Amino acid sequence: MSNDAPFLLVKVECPICKTINEFEVIKMGAYAEGGRDTDFCPQDIQWRFPRYQGYNPLVYFAATCGNCYYSRELTNEFREWKQDVNYRTYRLKAIKEKHLEMLSTADSVVKEMGELIDVANYPNMSAVLKLHLAVLDEVLAERPNALDLGRFYLRIGWVYREMAKGSDPGVSFLNGLVEEIHNKYAGVFTSIESVDASIDALARNVQSHFEAEQIPADIKSQMLAYRERYDGKIADLRTVQTGARNTMGELKALIDEYKTQLLGSEGGDGATQFGRYSSFQDFLLSAKRRWDGVVLDEQAALKKAIHYYCQAFASGRDIAPGNQQLQVSYLIAELSRRVGDFEQAKQYFSSTIKSGQEFIYQNRSDQSRTVLARKIMELAIEQGRTNLAALKPV
Repeated sequence: MSNDAPFLLVKVECPICKTINEFEVIKMGAYAEGGRDTDFCPQDIQWRFPRYQGYNPLVYFAATCGNCYYSRELTNEFREWKQDVNYRTYRLKAIKEKHLEMLSTADSVVKEMGELIDVANYPNMSAVLKLHLAVLDEVLAERPNALDLGRFYLRIGWVYREMAKGSDPGVSFLNGLVEEIHNKYAGVFTSIESVDASIDALARNVQSHFEAEQIPADIKSQMLAYRERYDGKIADLRTVQTGARNTMGELKALIDEYKTQLLGSEGGDGATQFGRYSSFQDFLLSAKRRWDGVVLDEQAALKKAIHYYCQAFASGRDIAPGNQQLQVSYLIAELSRRVGDFEQAKQYFSSTIKSGQEFIYQNRSDQSRTVLARKIMELAIEQGRTNLAALKPV
């Protein structure tokens, strides 16, 4: 992986089929967030590498085996799964058997999703596929982690939200590449203009040298032959510069033609076809007929996230007390508000505020533990007011 890419490569052996995969991990500082939405969705992503502008970082959230399409969140725990006794002893066997069984069935949704992953051409659609596969493989466990399932579906919703804004990441990627070419062109063109100015300065210096009045006439007559040679070389330089300038003009025209041909005069609309399907939505509809875990849009994804967050919150098995518990409670409230379940949202906003006040009071001597809790409390109060306004009859 070159230094001009925002990734590091890590090798992970697939627990299912033993294939050694290389996965891309985003480098620290590769992009910046302009803020967070009220459900913690990152906003206004700005990559330090322009060619990736339009890529949702969640493209790299889940790792999918290139051979059997087993998928899991790309964490240190996954990278070191061989040392995870609990995973190898209690989870892997059931997941492996069921995953391979689904993979081998006719019209396998696992196989088709895996084969359609194409980060280069469909980055954000591939993110949706990889997250769905991560959901599927988690569901196959004997005791699925409801908190993780909620987290995965929430992130699917986030990707759909960005996709709904209409920017095609493949076009953004290509625009980034063309922009890099244009920037390089501009740099070279600026250098040519600088050389032009230097030649003009040289010509003026030569002229003033040979025309200096202080030089005796007999010496000037000896200098005459050299002046002609100097003028000839400067003329040669100007000829070379004119050729370079003309060539740069042709290069600029070629860049513009290339961009228009590939992207259209307005930057292109992106391809609508997805694999053998007429569209990505057409594929999702087909996949949903085979597996009900498929969600077609942001609202459906958020409803699934609420379902699993509620499971996790009720059991408490997968949620750490304190900040994480407050965060899940708040997310149930905020996501319920977003899907129009204002009564459930009211219940969980109230619960979040009450639990948050208790947690902050109990840990009042340790402000470092309550920083996140205070932020969640502020959000719960603010969004709770918005929710109450929605509950009032028009």
